[in-house]
Amino acid sequence: MSKDFDFIVIGGGSGGIASARRAAEHGARVLLLENSAMGGTCVNVGCVPKKVMWNAAQMAENIEMATGYGFSLENNGFSWPKIKQARDAYIERLNGIYDRNLANSKVEVIRGTGRFVSDHVVEVNGDQYTAPHILIATGGQPSVPEVAGSELGITSDGFFLLEDLPKKALVIGAGYIATELAGVLHGLGSDVTMLLRKDLLLRTFDHTIHTLLMEQMEESGVRILKNIQLTGLFSDKDQTLGFQYQGGDSESGFDSIIWAIGRHTKVAPLDLDNTGVTTDKAGFIDVDKFQNTKVKGVYALGDVTAAAPLTPVAIAAGRRLAERLFNGKDELYLDYRLIPTVVFSHPPIGTVGLTENEAREQYGEAIKIYQSRFINMLYAVSDHKPPTLVKLIVCGEEEKIVGCHIIGLGADEMLQGFAVAIKMGATKADFDNTVAIHPTASEELVTLR
Repeated sequence: MSKDFDFIVIGGGSGGIASARRAAEHGARVLLLENSAMGGTCVNVGCVPKKVMWNAAQMAENIEMATGYGFSLENNGFSWPKIKQARDAYIERLNGIYDRNLANSKVEVIRGTGRFVSDHVVEVNGDQYTAPHILIATGGQPSVPEVAGSELGITSDGFFLLEDLPKKALVIGAGYIATELAGVLHGLGSDVTMLLRKDLLLRTFDHTIHTLLMEQMEESGVRILKNIQLTGLFSDKDQTLGFQYQGGDSESGFDSIIWAIGRHTKVAPLDLDNTGVTTDKAGFIDVDKFQNTKVKGVYALGDVTAAAPLTPVAIAAGRRLAERLFNGKDELYLDYRLIPTVVFSHPPIGTVGLTENEAREQYGEAIKIYQSRFINMLYAVSDHKPPTLVKLIVCGEEEKIVGCHIIGLGADEMLQGFAVAIKMGATKADFDNTVAIHPTASEELVTLR
């Protein structure tokens, strides 16, 4: 193998693979380095296996509702080992697809941990390789706090290694990972407690959304402990797990404790001190809008930067970078505004644009809110009646839409089309002039008064 390439990509996650393949399609000689399963966090311990488990929890809810629709069904139990086996086999197939796609694109792959020897020299498995263009796309990993007994908890990575459904689980965290895992476990039959350092789940989301989410989760039976200053974890004489918090109080009886307090960049093995690449105080690599680091010809994208930590964001940024470097599109970059995102909570959330508070800070009295709360028709003949809420935030006399927030059944699927319209600059009048599809939940967004 030659040791000189046009493009070296460190990291075989979604962003790195997308950039490597696009560059190779334009004729670049590309080397990709990866020390683990191909596909990164999303494919192996993130979006994909999480969605499989979320689907399983939705199946449990549908079984409960079937009686209202005239079916005589009995839930004869849920087999965690069976879904785990099916899920893991699916992920293994995806790993193989990534490997084949890279080979078909003629991207050379080395399995190992890449580190910088200098700005444009990378070492892996004892050999050194050079390229005028090097991309850092090593992603992130779950954070664990430095408290007593922290090793007794598992992370979101460990969640996917569980061989059985926990009977009583403690989920520590307030972000989307904590919210999703708690919802899945509860939906599949676990007794779930959430432990929050402050008083809100998803506190960066629109206040209407996180307020309704917490109401729904607590009504469904998830126990949420707020404003808890954790001091440590412990194992008691009955071999169950517990936690201690400020003031000396404690609680035990859990058979699984999950850390979901955030993630940090996976940059330590890179030896960035051998380069001029800089990071901020949180460890994120400094980049401009073109993904350039402080070193000419070295780039970074995905979870190693402070940009939105979403798989489609990394893919889009990676492809645009390759187009700029190897297809002459010198001004091409990813616009990080108006990025839609979904939380696979119970109920799910879809959101794009500014929250109400952000919009008021930016536009003041020029803001107007349109909102509707209703029961999805699916629940019309069910005793289970969780609400759906849709909310539009508009600005100025033309009522340009600057924020759209949805919580409820189908929020994950309905947001994509509305996000396209909002990215194109849609106004409230544009929504009003669109004929509603009836009866659907999404029609509420084009009939708001």
